[in-house]
Amino acid sequence: MRDKRKTAVIATLAIAALAAGGTAIATARGGDDDATEKPITGQTLDRASSIALEHVGSGKVTGTEAGDEEGAYEVEVTRADGREVDVHLDKDLRVLDSSAEDEGSGEDAD
Repeated sequence: MRDKRKTAVIATLAIAALAAGGTAIATARGGDDDATEKPITGQTLDRASSIALEHVGSGKVTGTEAGDEEGAYEVEVTRADGREVDVHLDKDLRVLDSSAEDEGSGEDAD
C-alpha cells in the first residue's frame, strides 16, 4: 500500500513540476498574449485612428493598443491589399514610426 501511495505522490509532484515549468515558459514569452493588451478607447481612439489612417494613406483600423512597448499607442491599419501597418504614436499622438508586415509572414517588409 505504501508503494502505491509513494508512486501517486511522486506522479503528482512530477505533474505539478511540469505544469509550473509550462507556466514559467508561457509567462516568459509574454508579448503575444492578446488578453493583456489594453485597447485605446474614447476620444483618444478617434484621434489616434485618424492620425494613423492619414499617415498610412488609406485602409481600415483593425486593432489598437495603449501602452505599447514601441510608444504610448499602437494603431494597426490593414490596407486594401491585405498588408498590415503598425503605426506607433507617442503620448501626444505624434507618429513615432510605422512598420508594414508582409501578408501572413509576420515579418517586416522592406
